[in-house]
Order: sequence, then C-alpha cells, then structure tokens
Amino acid sequence: MHNPFMRTAPAATTTDRTASHGRRRRRATPIIAGGLALGVLGAGAAVAADAHKTVRLDVDGKVREVSTWSGSVESVLAENNIVLDERDIVAPSEGAPVFDGADVIVRYAREVVVSDGEETMEVWTTAVDASEVLDTMAARGDDVHLVASRSSERPEIGVRLPQGEPVNVFADGAVRTVPAGFTDVHEVVAAAGIELGELDRVSVKHLAGDGSELTEADGEGVVTVDVDRVEVVEKTKKKKLPFESVTKKDDTRYEDLPVVVTREGKKGVRTIVREIVLVDGEQESSEVLSDEVTREPVNEVKVRGTKERPAPEPVRTTSKKSSKNKKSSGSDAPKDQGSAPSSGVWAKLAQCESGGRVSVVSSNGLYHGLYQFSVATWKSVGGSGLPSNASAAEQTKRAKILQARSGWGQWPHCSSKLGLR
Repeated sequence: MHNPFMRTAPAATTTDRTASHGRRRRRATPIIAGGLALGVLGAGAAVAADAHKTVRLDVDGKVREVSTWSGSVESVLAENNIVLDERDIVAPSEGAPVFDGADVIVRYAREVVVSDGEETMEVWTTAVDASEVLDTMAARGDDVHLVASRSSERPEIGVRLPQGEPVNVFADGAVRTVPAGFTDVHEVVAAAGIELGELDRVSVKHLAGDGSELTEADGEGVVTVDVDRVEVVEKTKKKKLPFESVTKKDDTRYEDLPVVVTREGKKGVRTIVREIVLVDGEQESSEVLSDEVTREPVNEVKVRGTKERPAPEPVRTTSKKSSKNKKSSGSDAPKDQGSAPSSGVWAKLAQCESGGRVSVVSSNGLYHGLYQFSVATWKSVGGSGLPSNASAAEQTKRAKILQARSGWGQWPHCSSKLGLR
C-alpha cells in the first residue's frame, strides 16, 4: 500500500452536508501530507529524449505499462488522456523527462468529510482509499472518522475502501464481517444485510476487531463501516398556567353581605413542542419547535358590596288587649311561641312578611308563621309540625338555614323592598 500524499489546497466552500436533524457544524480545511516515496531517476542516463521506452503509469493505484516516444511526463499524460486539476499531483513533475522503466504516479484529489465527534470538516486528499486517509490523520494526532454523504440514495465517502481486505460493519450492537472484494461503502452495507433508514448515519473508522475503540496496544485497526440509527421524534409537554382572582366593588350590594364569586377561575395551558434527535436510542439533541399559550387563563371574579345598610325600623308589637282577644277567640297557637325578633334584618323581614305575628296563617292556608313558610319548605330545613305552631326562635333559626342555602330570593317581595338583594 502506498503512503498517502496530500498537499495544501485552497479551502473548499463550507457547506453542511449532513442531514437537517442534529448535525454538527463543519469547517473547511486542507490536509498537509507527507511526501510520496518515489524512485529517483538518474540524471546521467544516456537515453535519447525521442527514443522508444516503456513507462509504468500508476493512476490512483491502478498500474499499467505504457509504450511511448515522449520525452517528458507531461507528454506521457497527454498521450493517455490524463488531465490534471490544480489539486491533483503527479510525480515526477510534469516538466521532468522520462526514461525507459520510469514510474509516473498520478493521484487525483478528492474531497472527503471527516469528524472528530464534535466538529466536521471538509478536506481535500490525494489518498487512494479510506485506510490511507485515516492513517494519515492518525499520524498527525487527529482522532477522526470519515463521514458518508447521504445526499444520494446510497452512502458515499469520496474514496474507496481498502482493496483485498475484509471490512467490518458495526450496526444495531453487532459486528458483521464482509469478505474482501467490495470497495464501495454502499456495497459493503448491502452485503452485510443492513437496511438504512432515511436519517441513519454512516461513517468509516479504524476500530479494533470487536468494534471497540482503538488503543495504542491494538496497533492497526480494521476498517469498519459504522451505522448509527437516527430517529427524530416530537414531544409535546403541557404546563398549567395559574389564574388570578379579581375582586370588584358593587355599590348596590350591602357591605355586610358575604363576598360572592360571580365567575369561576380556569387555569390556562402552555404547550411546548420539542424535536428530539435520538442516535442509537440515546438523545443527541433537543430543539424547541414551538412554545405558546394554547389556552389563556380565565380570572376568577368576586363581588364585594359597599352599600351601607340603613338602620332597622321599629317593630310593632301586639297589645295585651289584642292578645287577650286572640286567646278568648279560641286560637290554636301554642302559648310558648315567644315574640318575633325586635331588631335587625330578621325583625324587618318578619314584619314585612307576617306583620311580626308568630302563629299567623295565610288566607289560603299555604303559608305559616313569621316568615310565611310553606309546610314543604319548613320540613326541608329540618322543621317539624306546622311552622305557625313553632316558637319565634325556632322559626328564625329555620329561616336563617333557608337563607344560607338559597339566598334572600326565598322572600322575593320583602327582600327587594328591604334592599337585601
């Protein structure tokens, strides 16, 4: 195997050849190579420039003998339709004379992509195969591997694999050995029975025989085609956003009434979508695709009254004469009912509803007592018997239970008249 030789070349334009998901930054750089070991032609050979001669022509490792009457390397190249680019090299130089039995070596320059696992770079090389490129880089102290391009349907690395050597293929946690005879990466992958996904990455490395990284003790490694399985997934995460509580003042509502919630609060939702790149099942990168509030929070609204309640009106009481008349009239009201509340909201409400009479019954017989309970409503708040037979204290107790449960609307006319709602 010839030693690789490279020369400083103009830096190629930096491009990103990797797939759009999770690729690392590249930079373009030339490779400076050692010289190619060539036979030195004797200057004293007395051969006529126009004499017939046989020259060994080596073009990228393919050697053949050619017959020529030419006296210079340049003429030999022209006779064999070899056109050199500015990055290609030839030894001896094009202006050198040729003699019978001379060697003319041509190496075409080609661009390859190498990576150290963090950065990728594009380099020009005149090495004829992947092993030469990797050996040259390793000799310079660069621990790199060749990155295959997936721009076409099949992976390419820009140079061939070593001829006449088996190649290991490392994929899905296993090593497969492909026998000698395949020099293209895509042929080796196919021969190993590996199917590549659209995003899978292919690289060429020098590894130990079992697929592990080389150490100094390993010596020269085996050229290995490494297949990384790449998967891109989207993950959505939702976060709850708190709502605020807003209290509003209501000058039509009495200040001694409890604060009420007029609108329930609802939490909002923030939705974050990330693109995750997985390489052989391990996360390599994560990128936020979107981060937005998909549902705005709804604030809770409370109302607090600011209206001052007026002083209670005096409660009119029944005279003793009236009481005696009721007693003598044969009323069925019990004697221990007590009197209606003498002050406060409940005194006003009782005065409005029943004139403050504990045992009164409406003319239609449906409503009873201070707060004009129906029998069904009275029983629903824990009363027993008839409301009009209960004491004033008991009736007021049950009325308070009813108000706490259903509000002042149970007494629509009087509560409106008294400004309770």
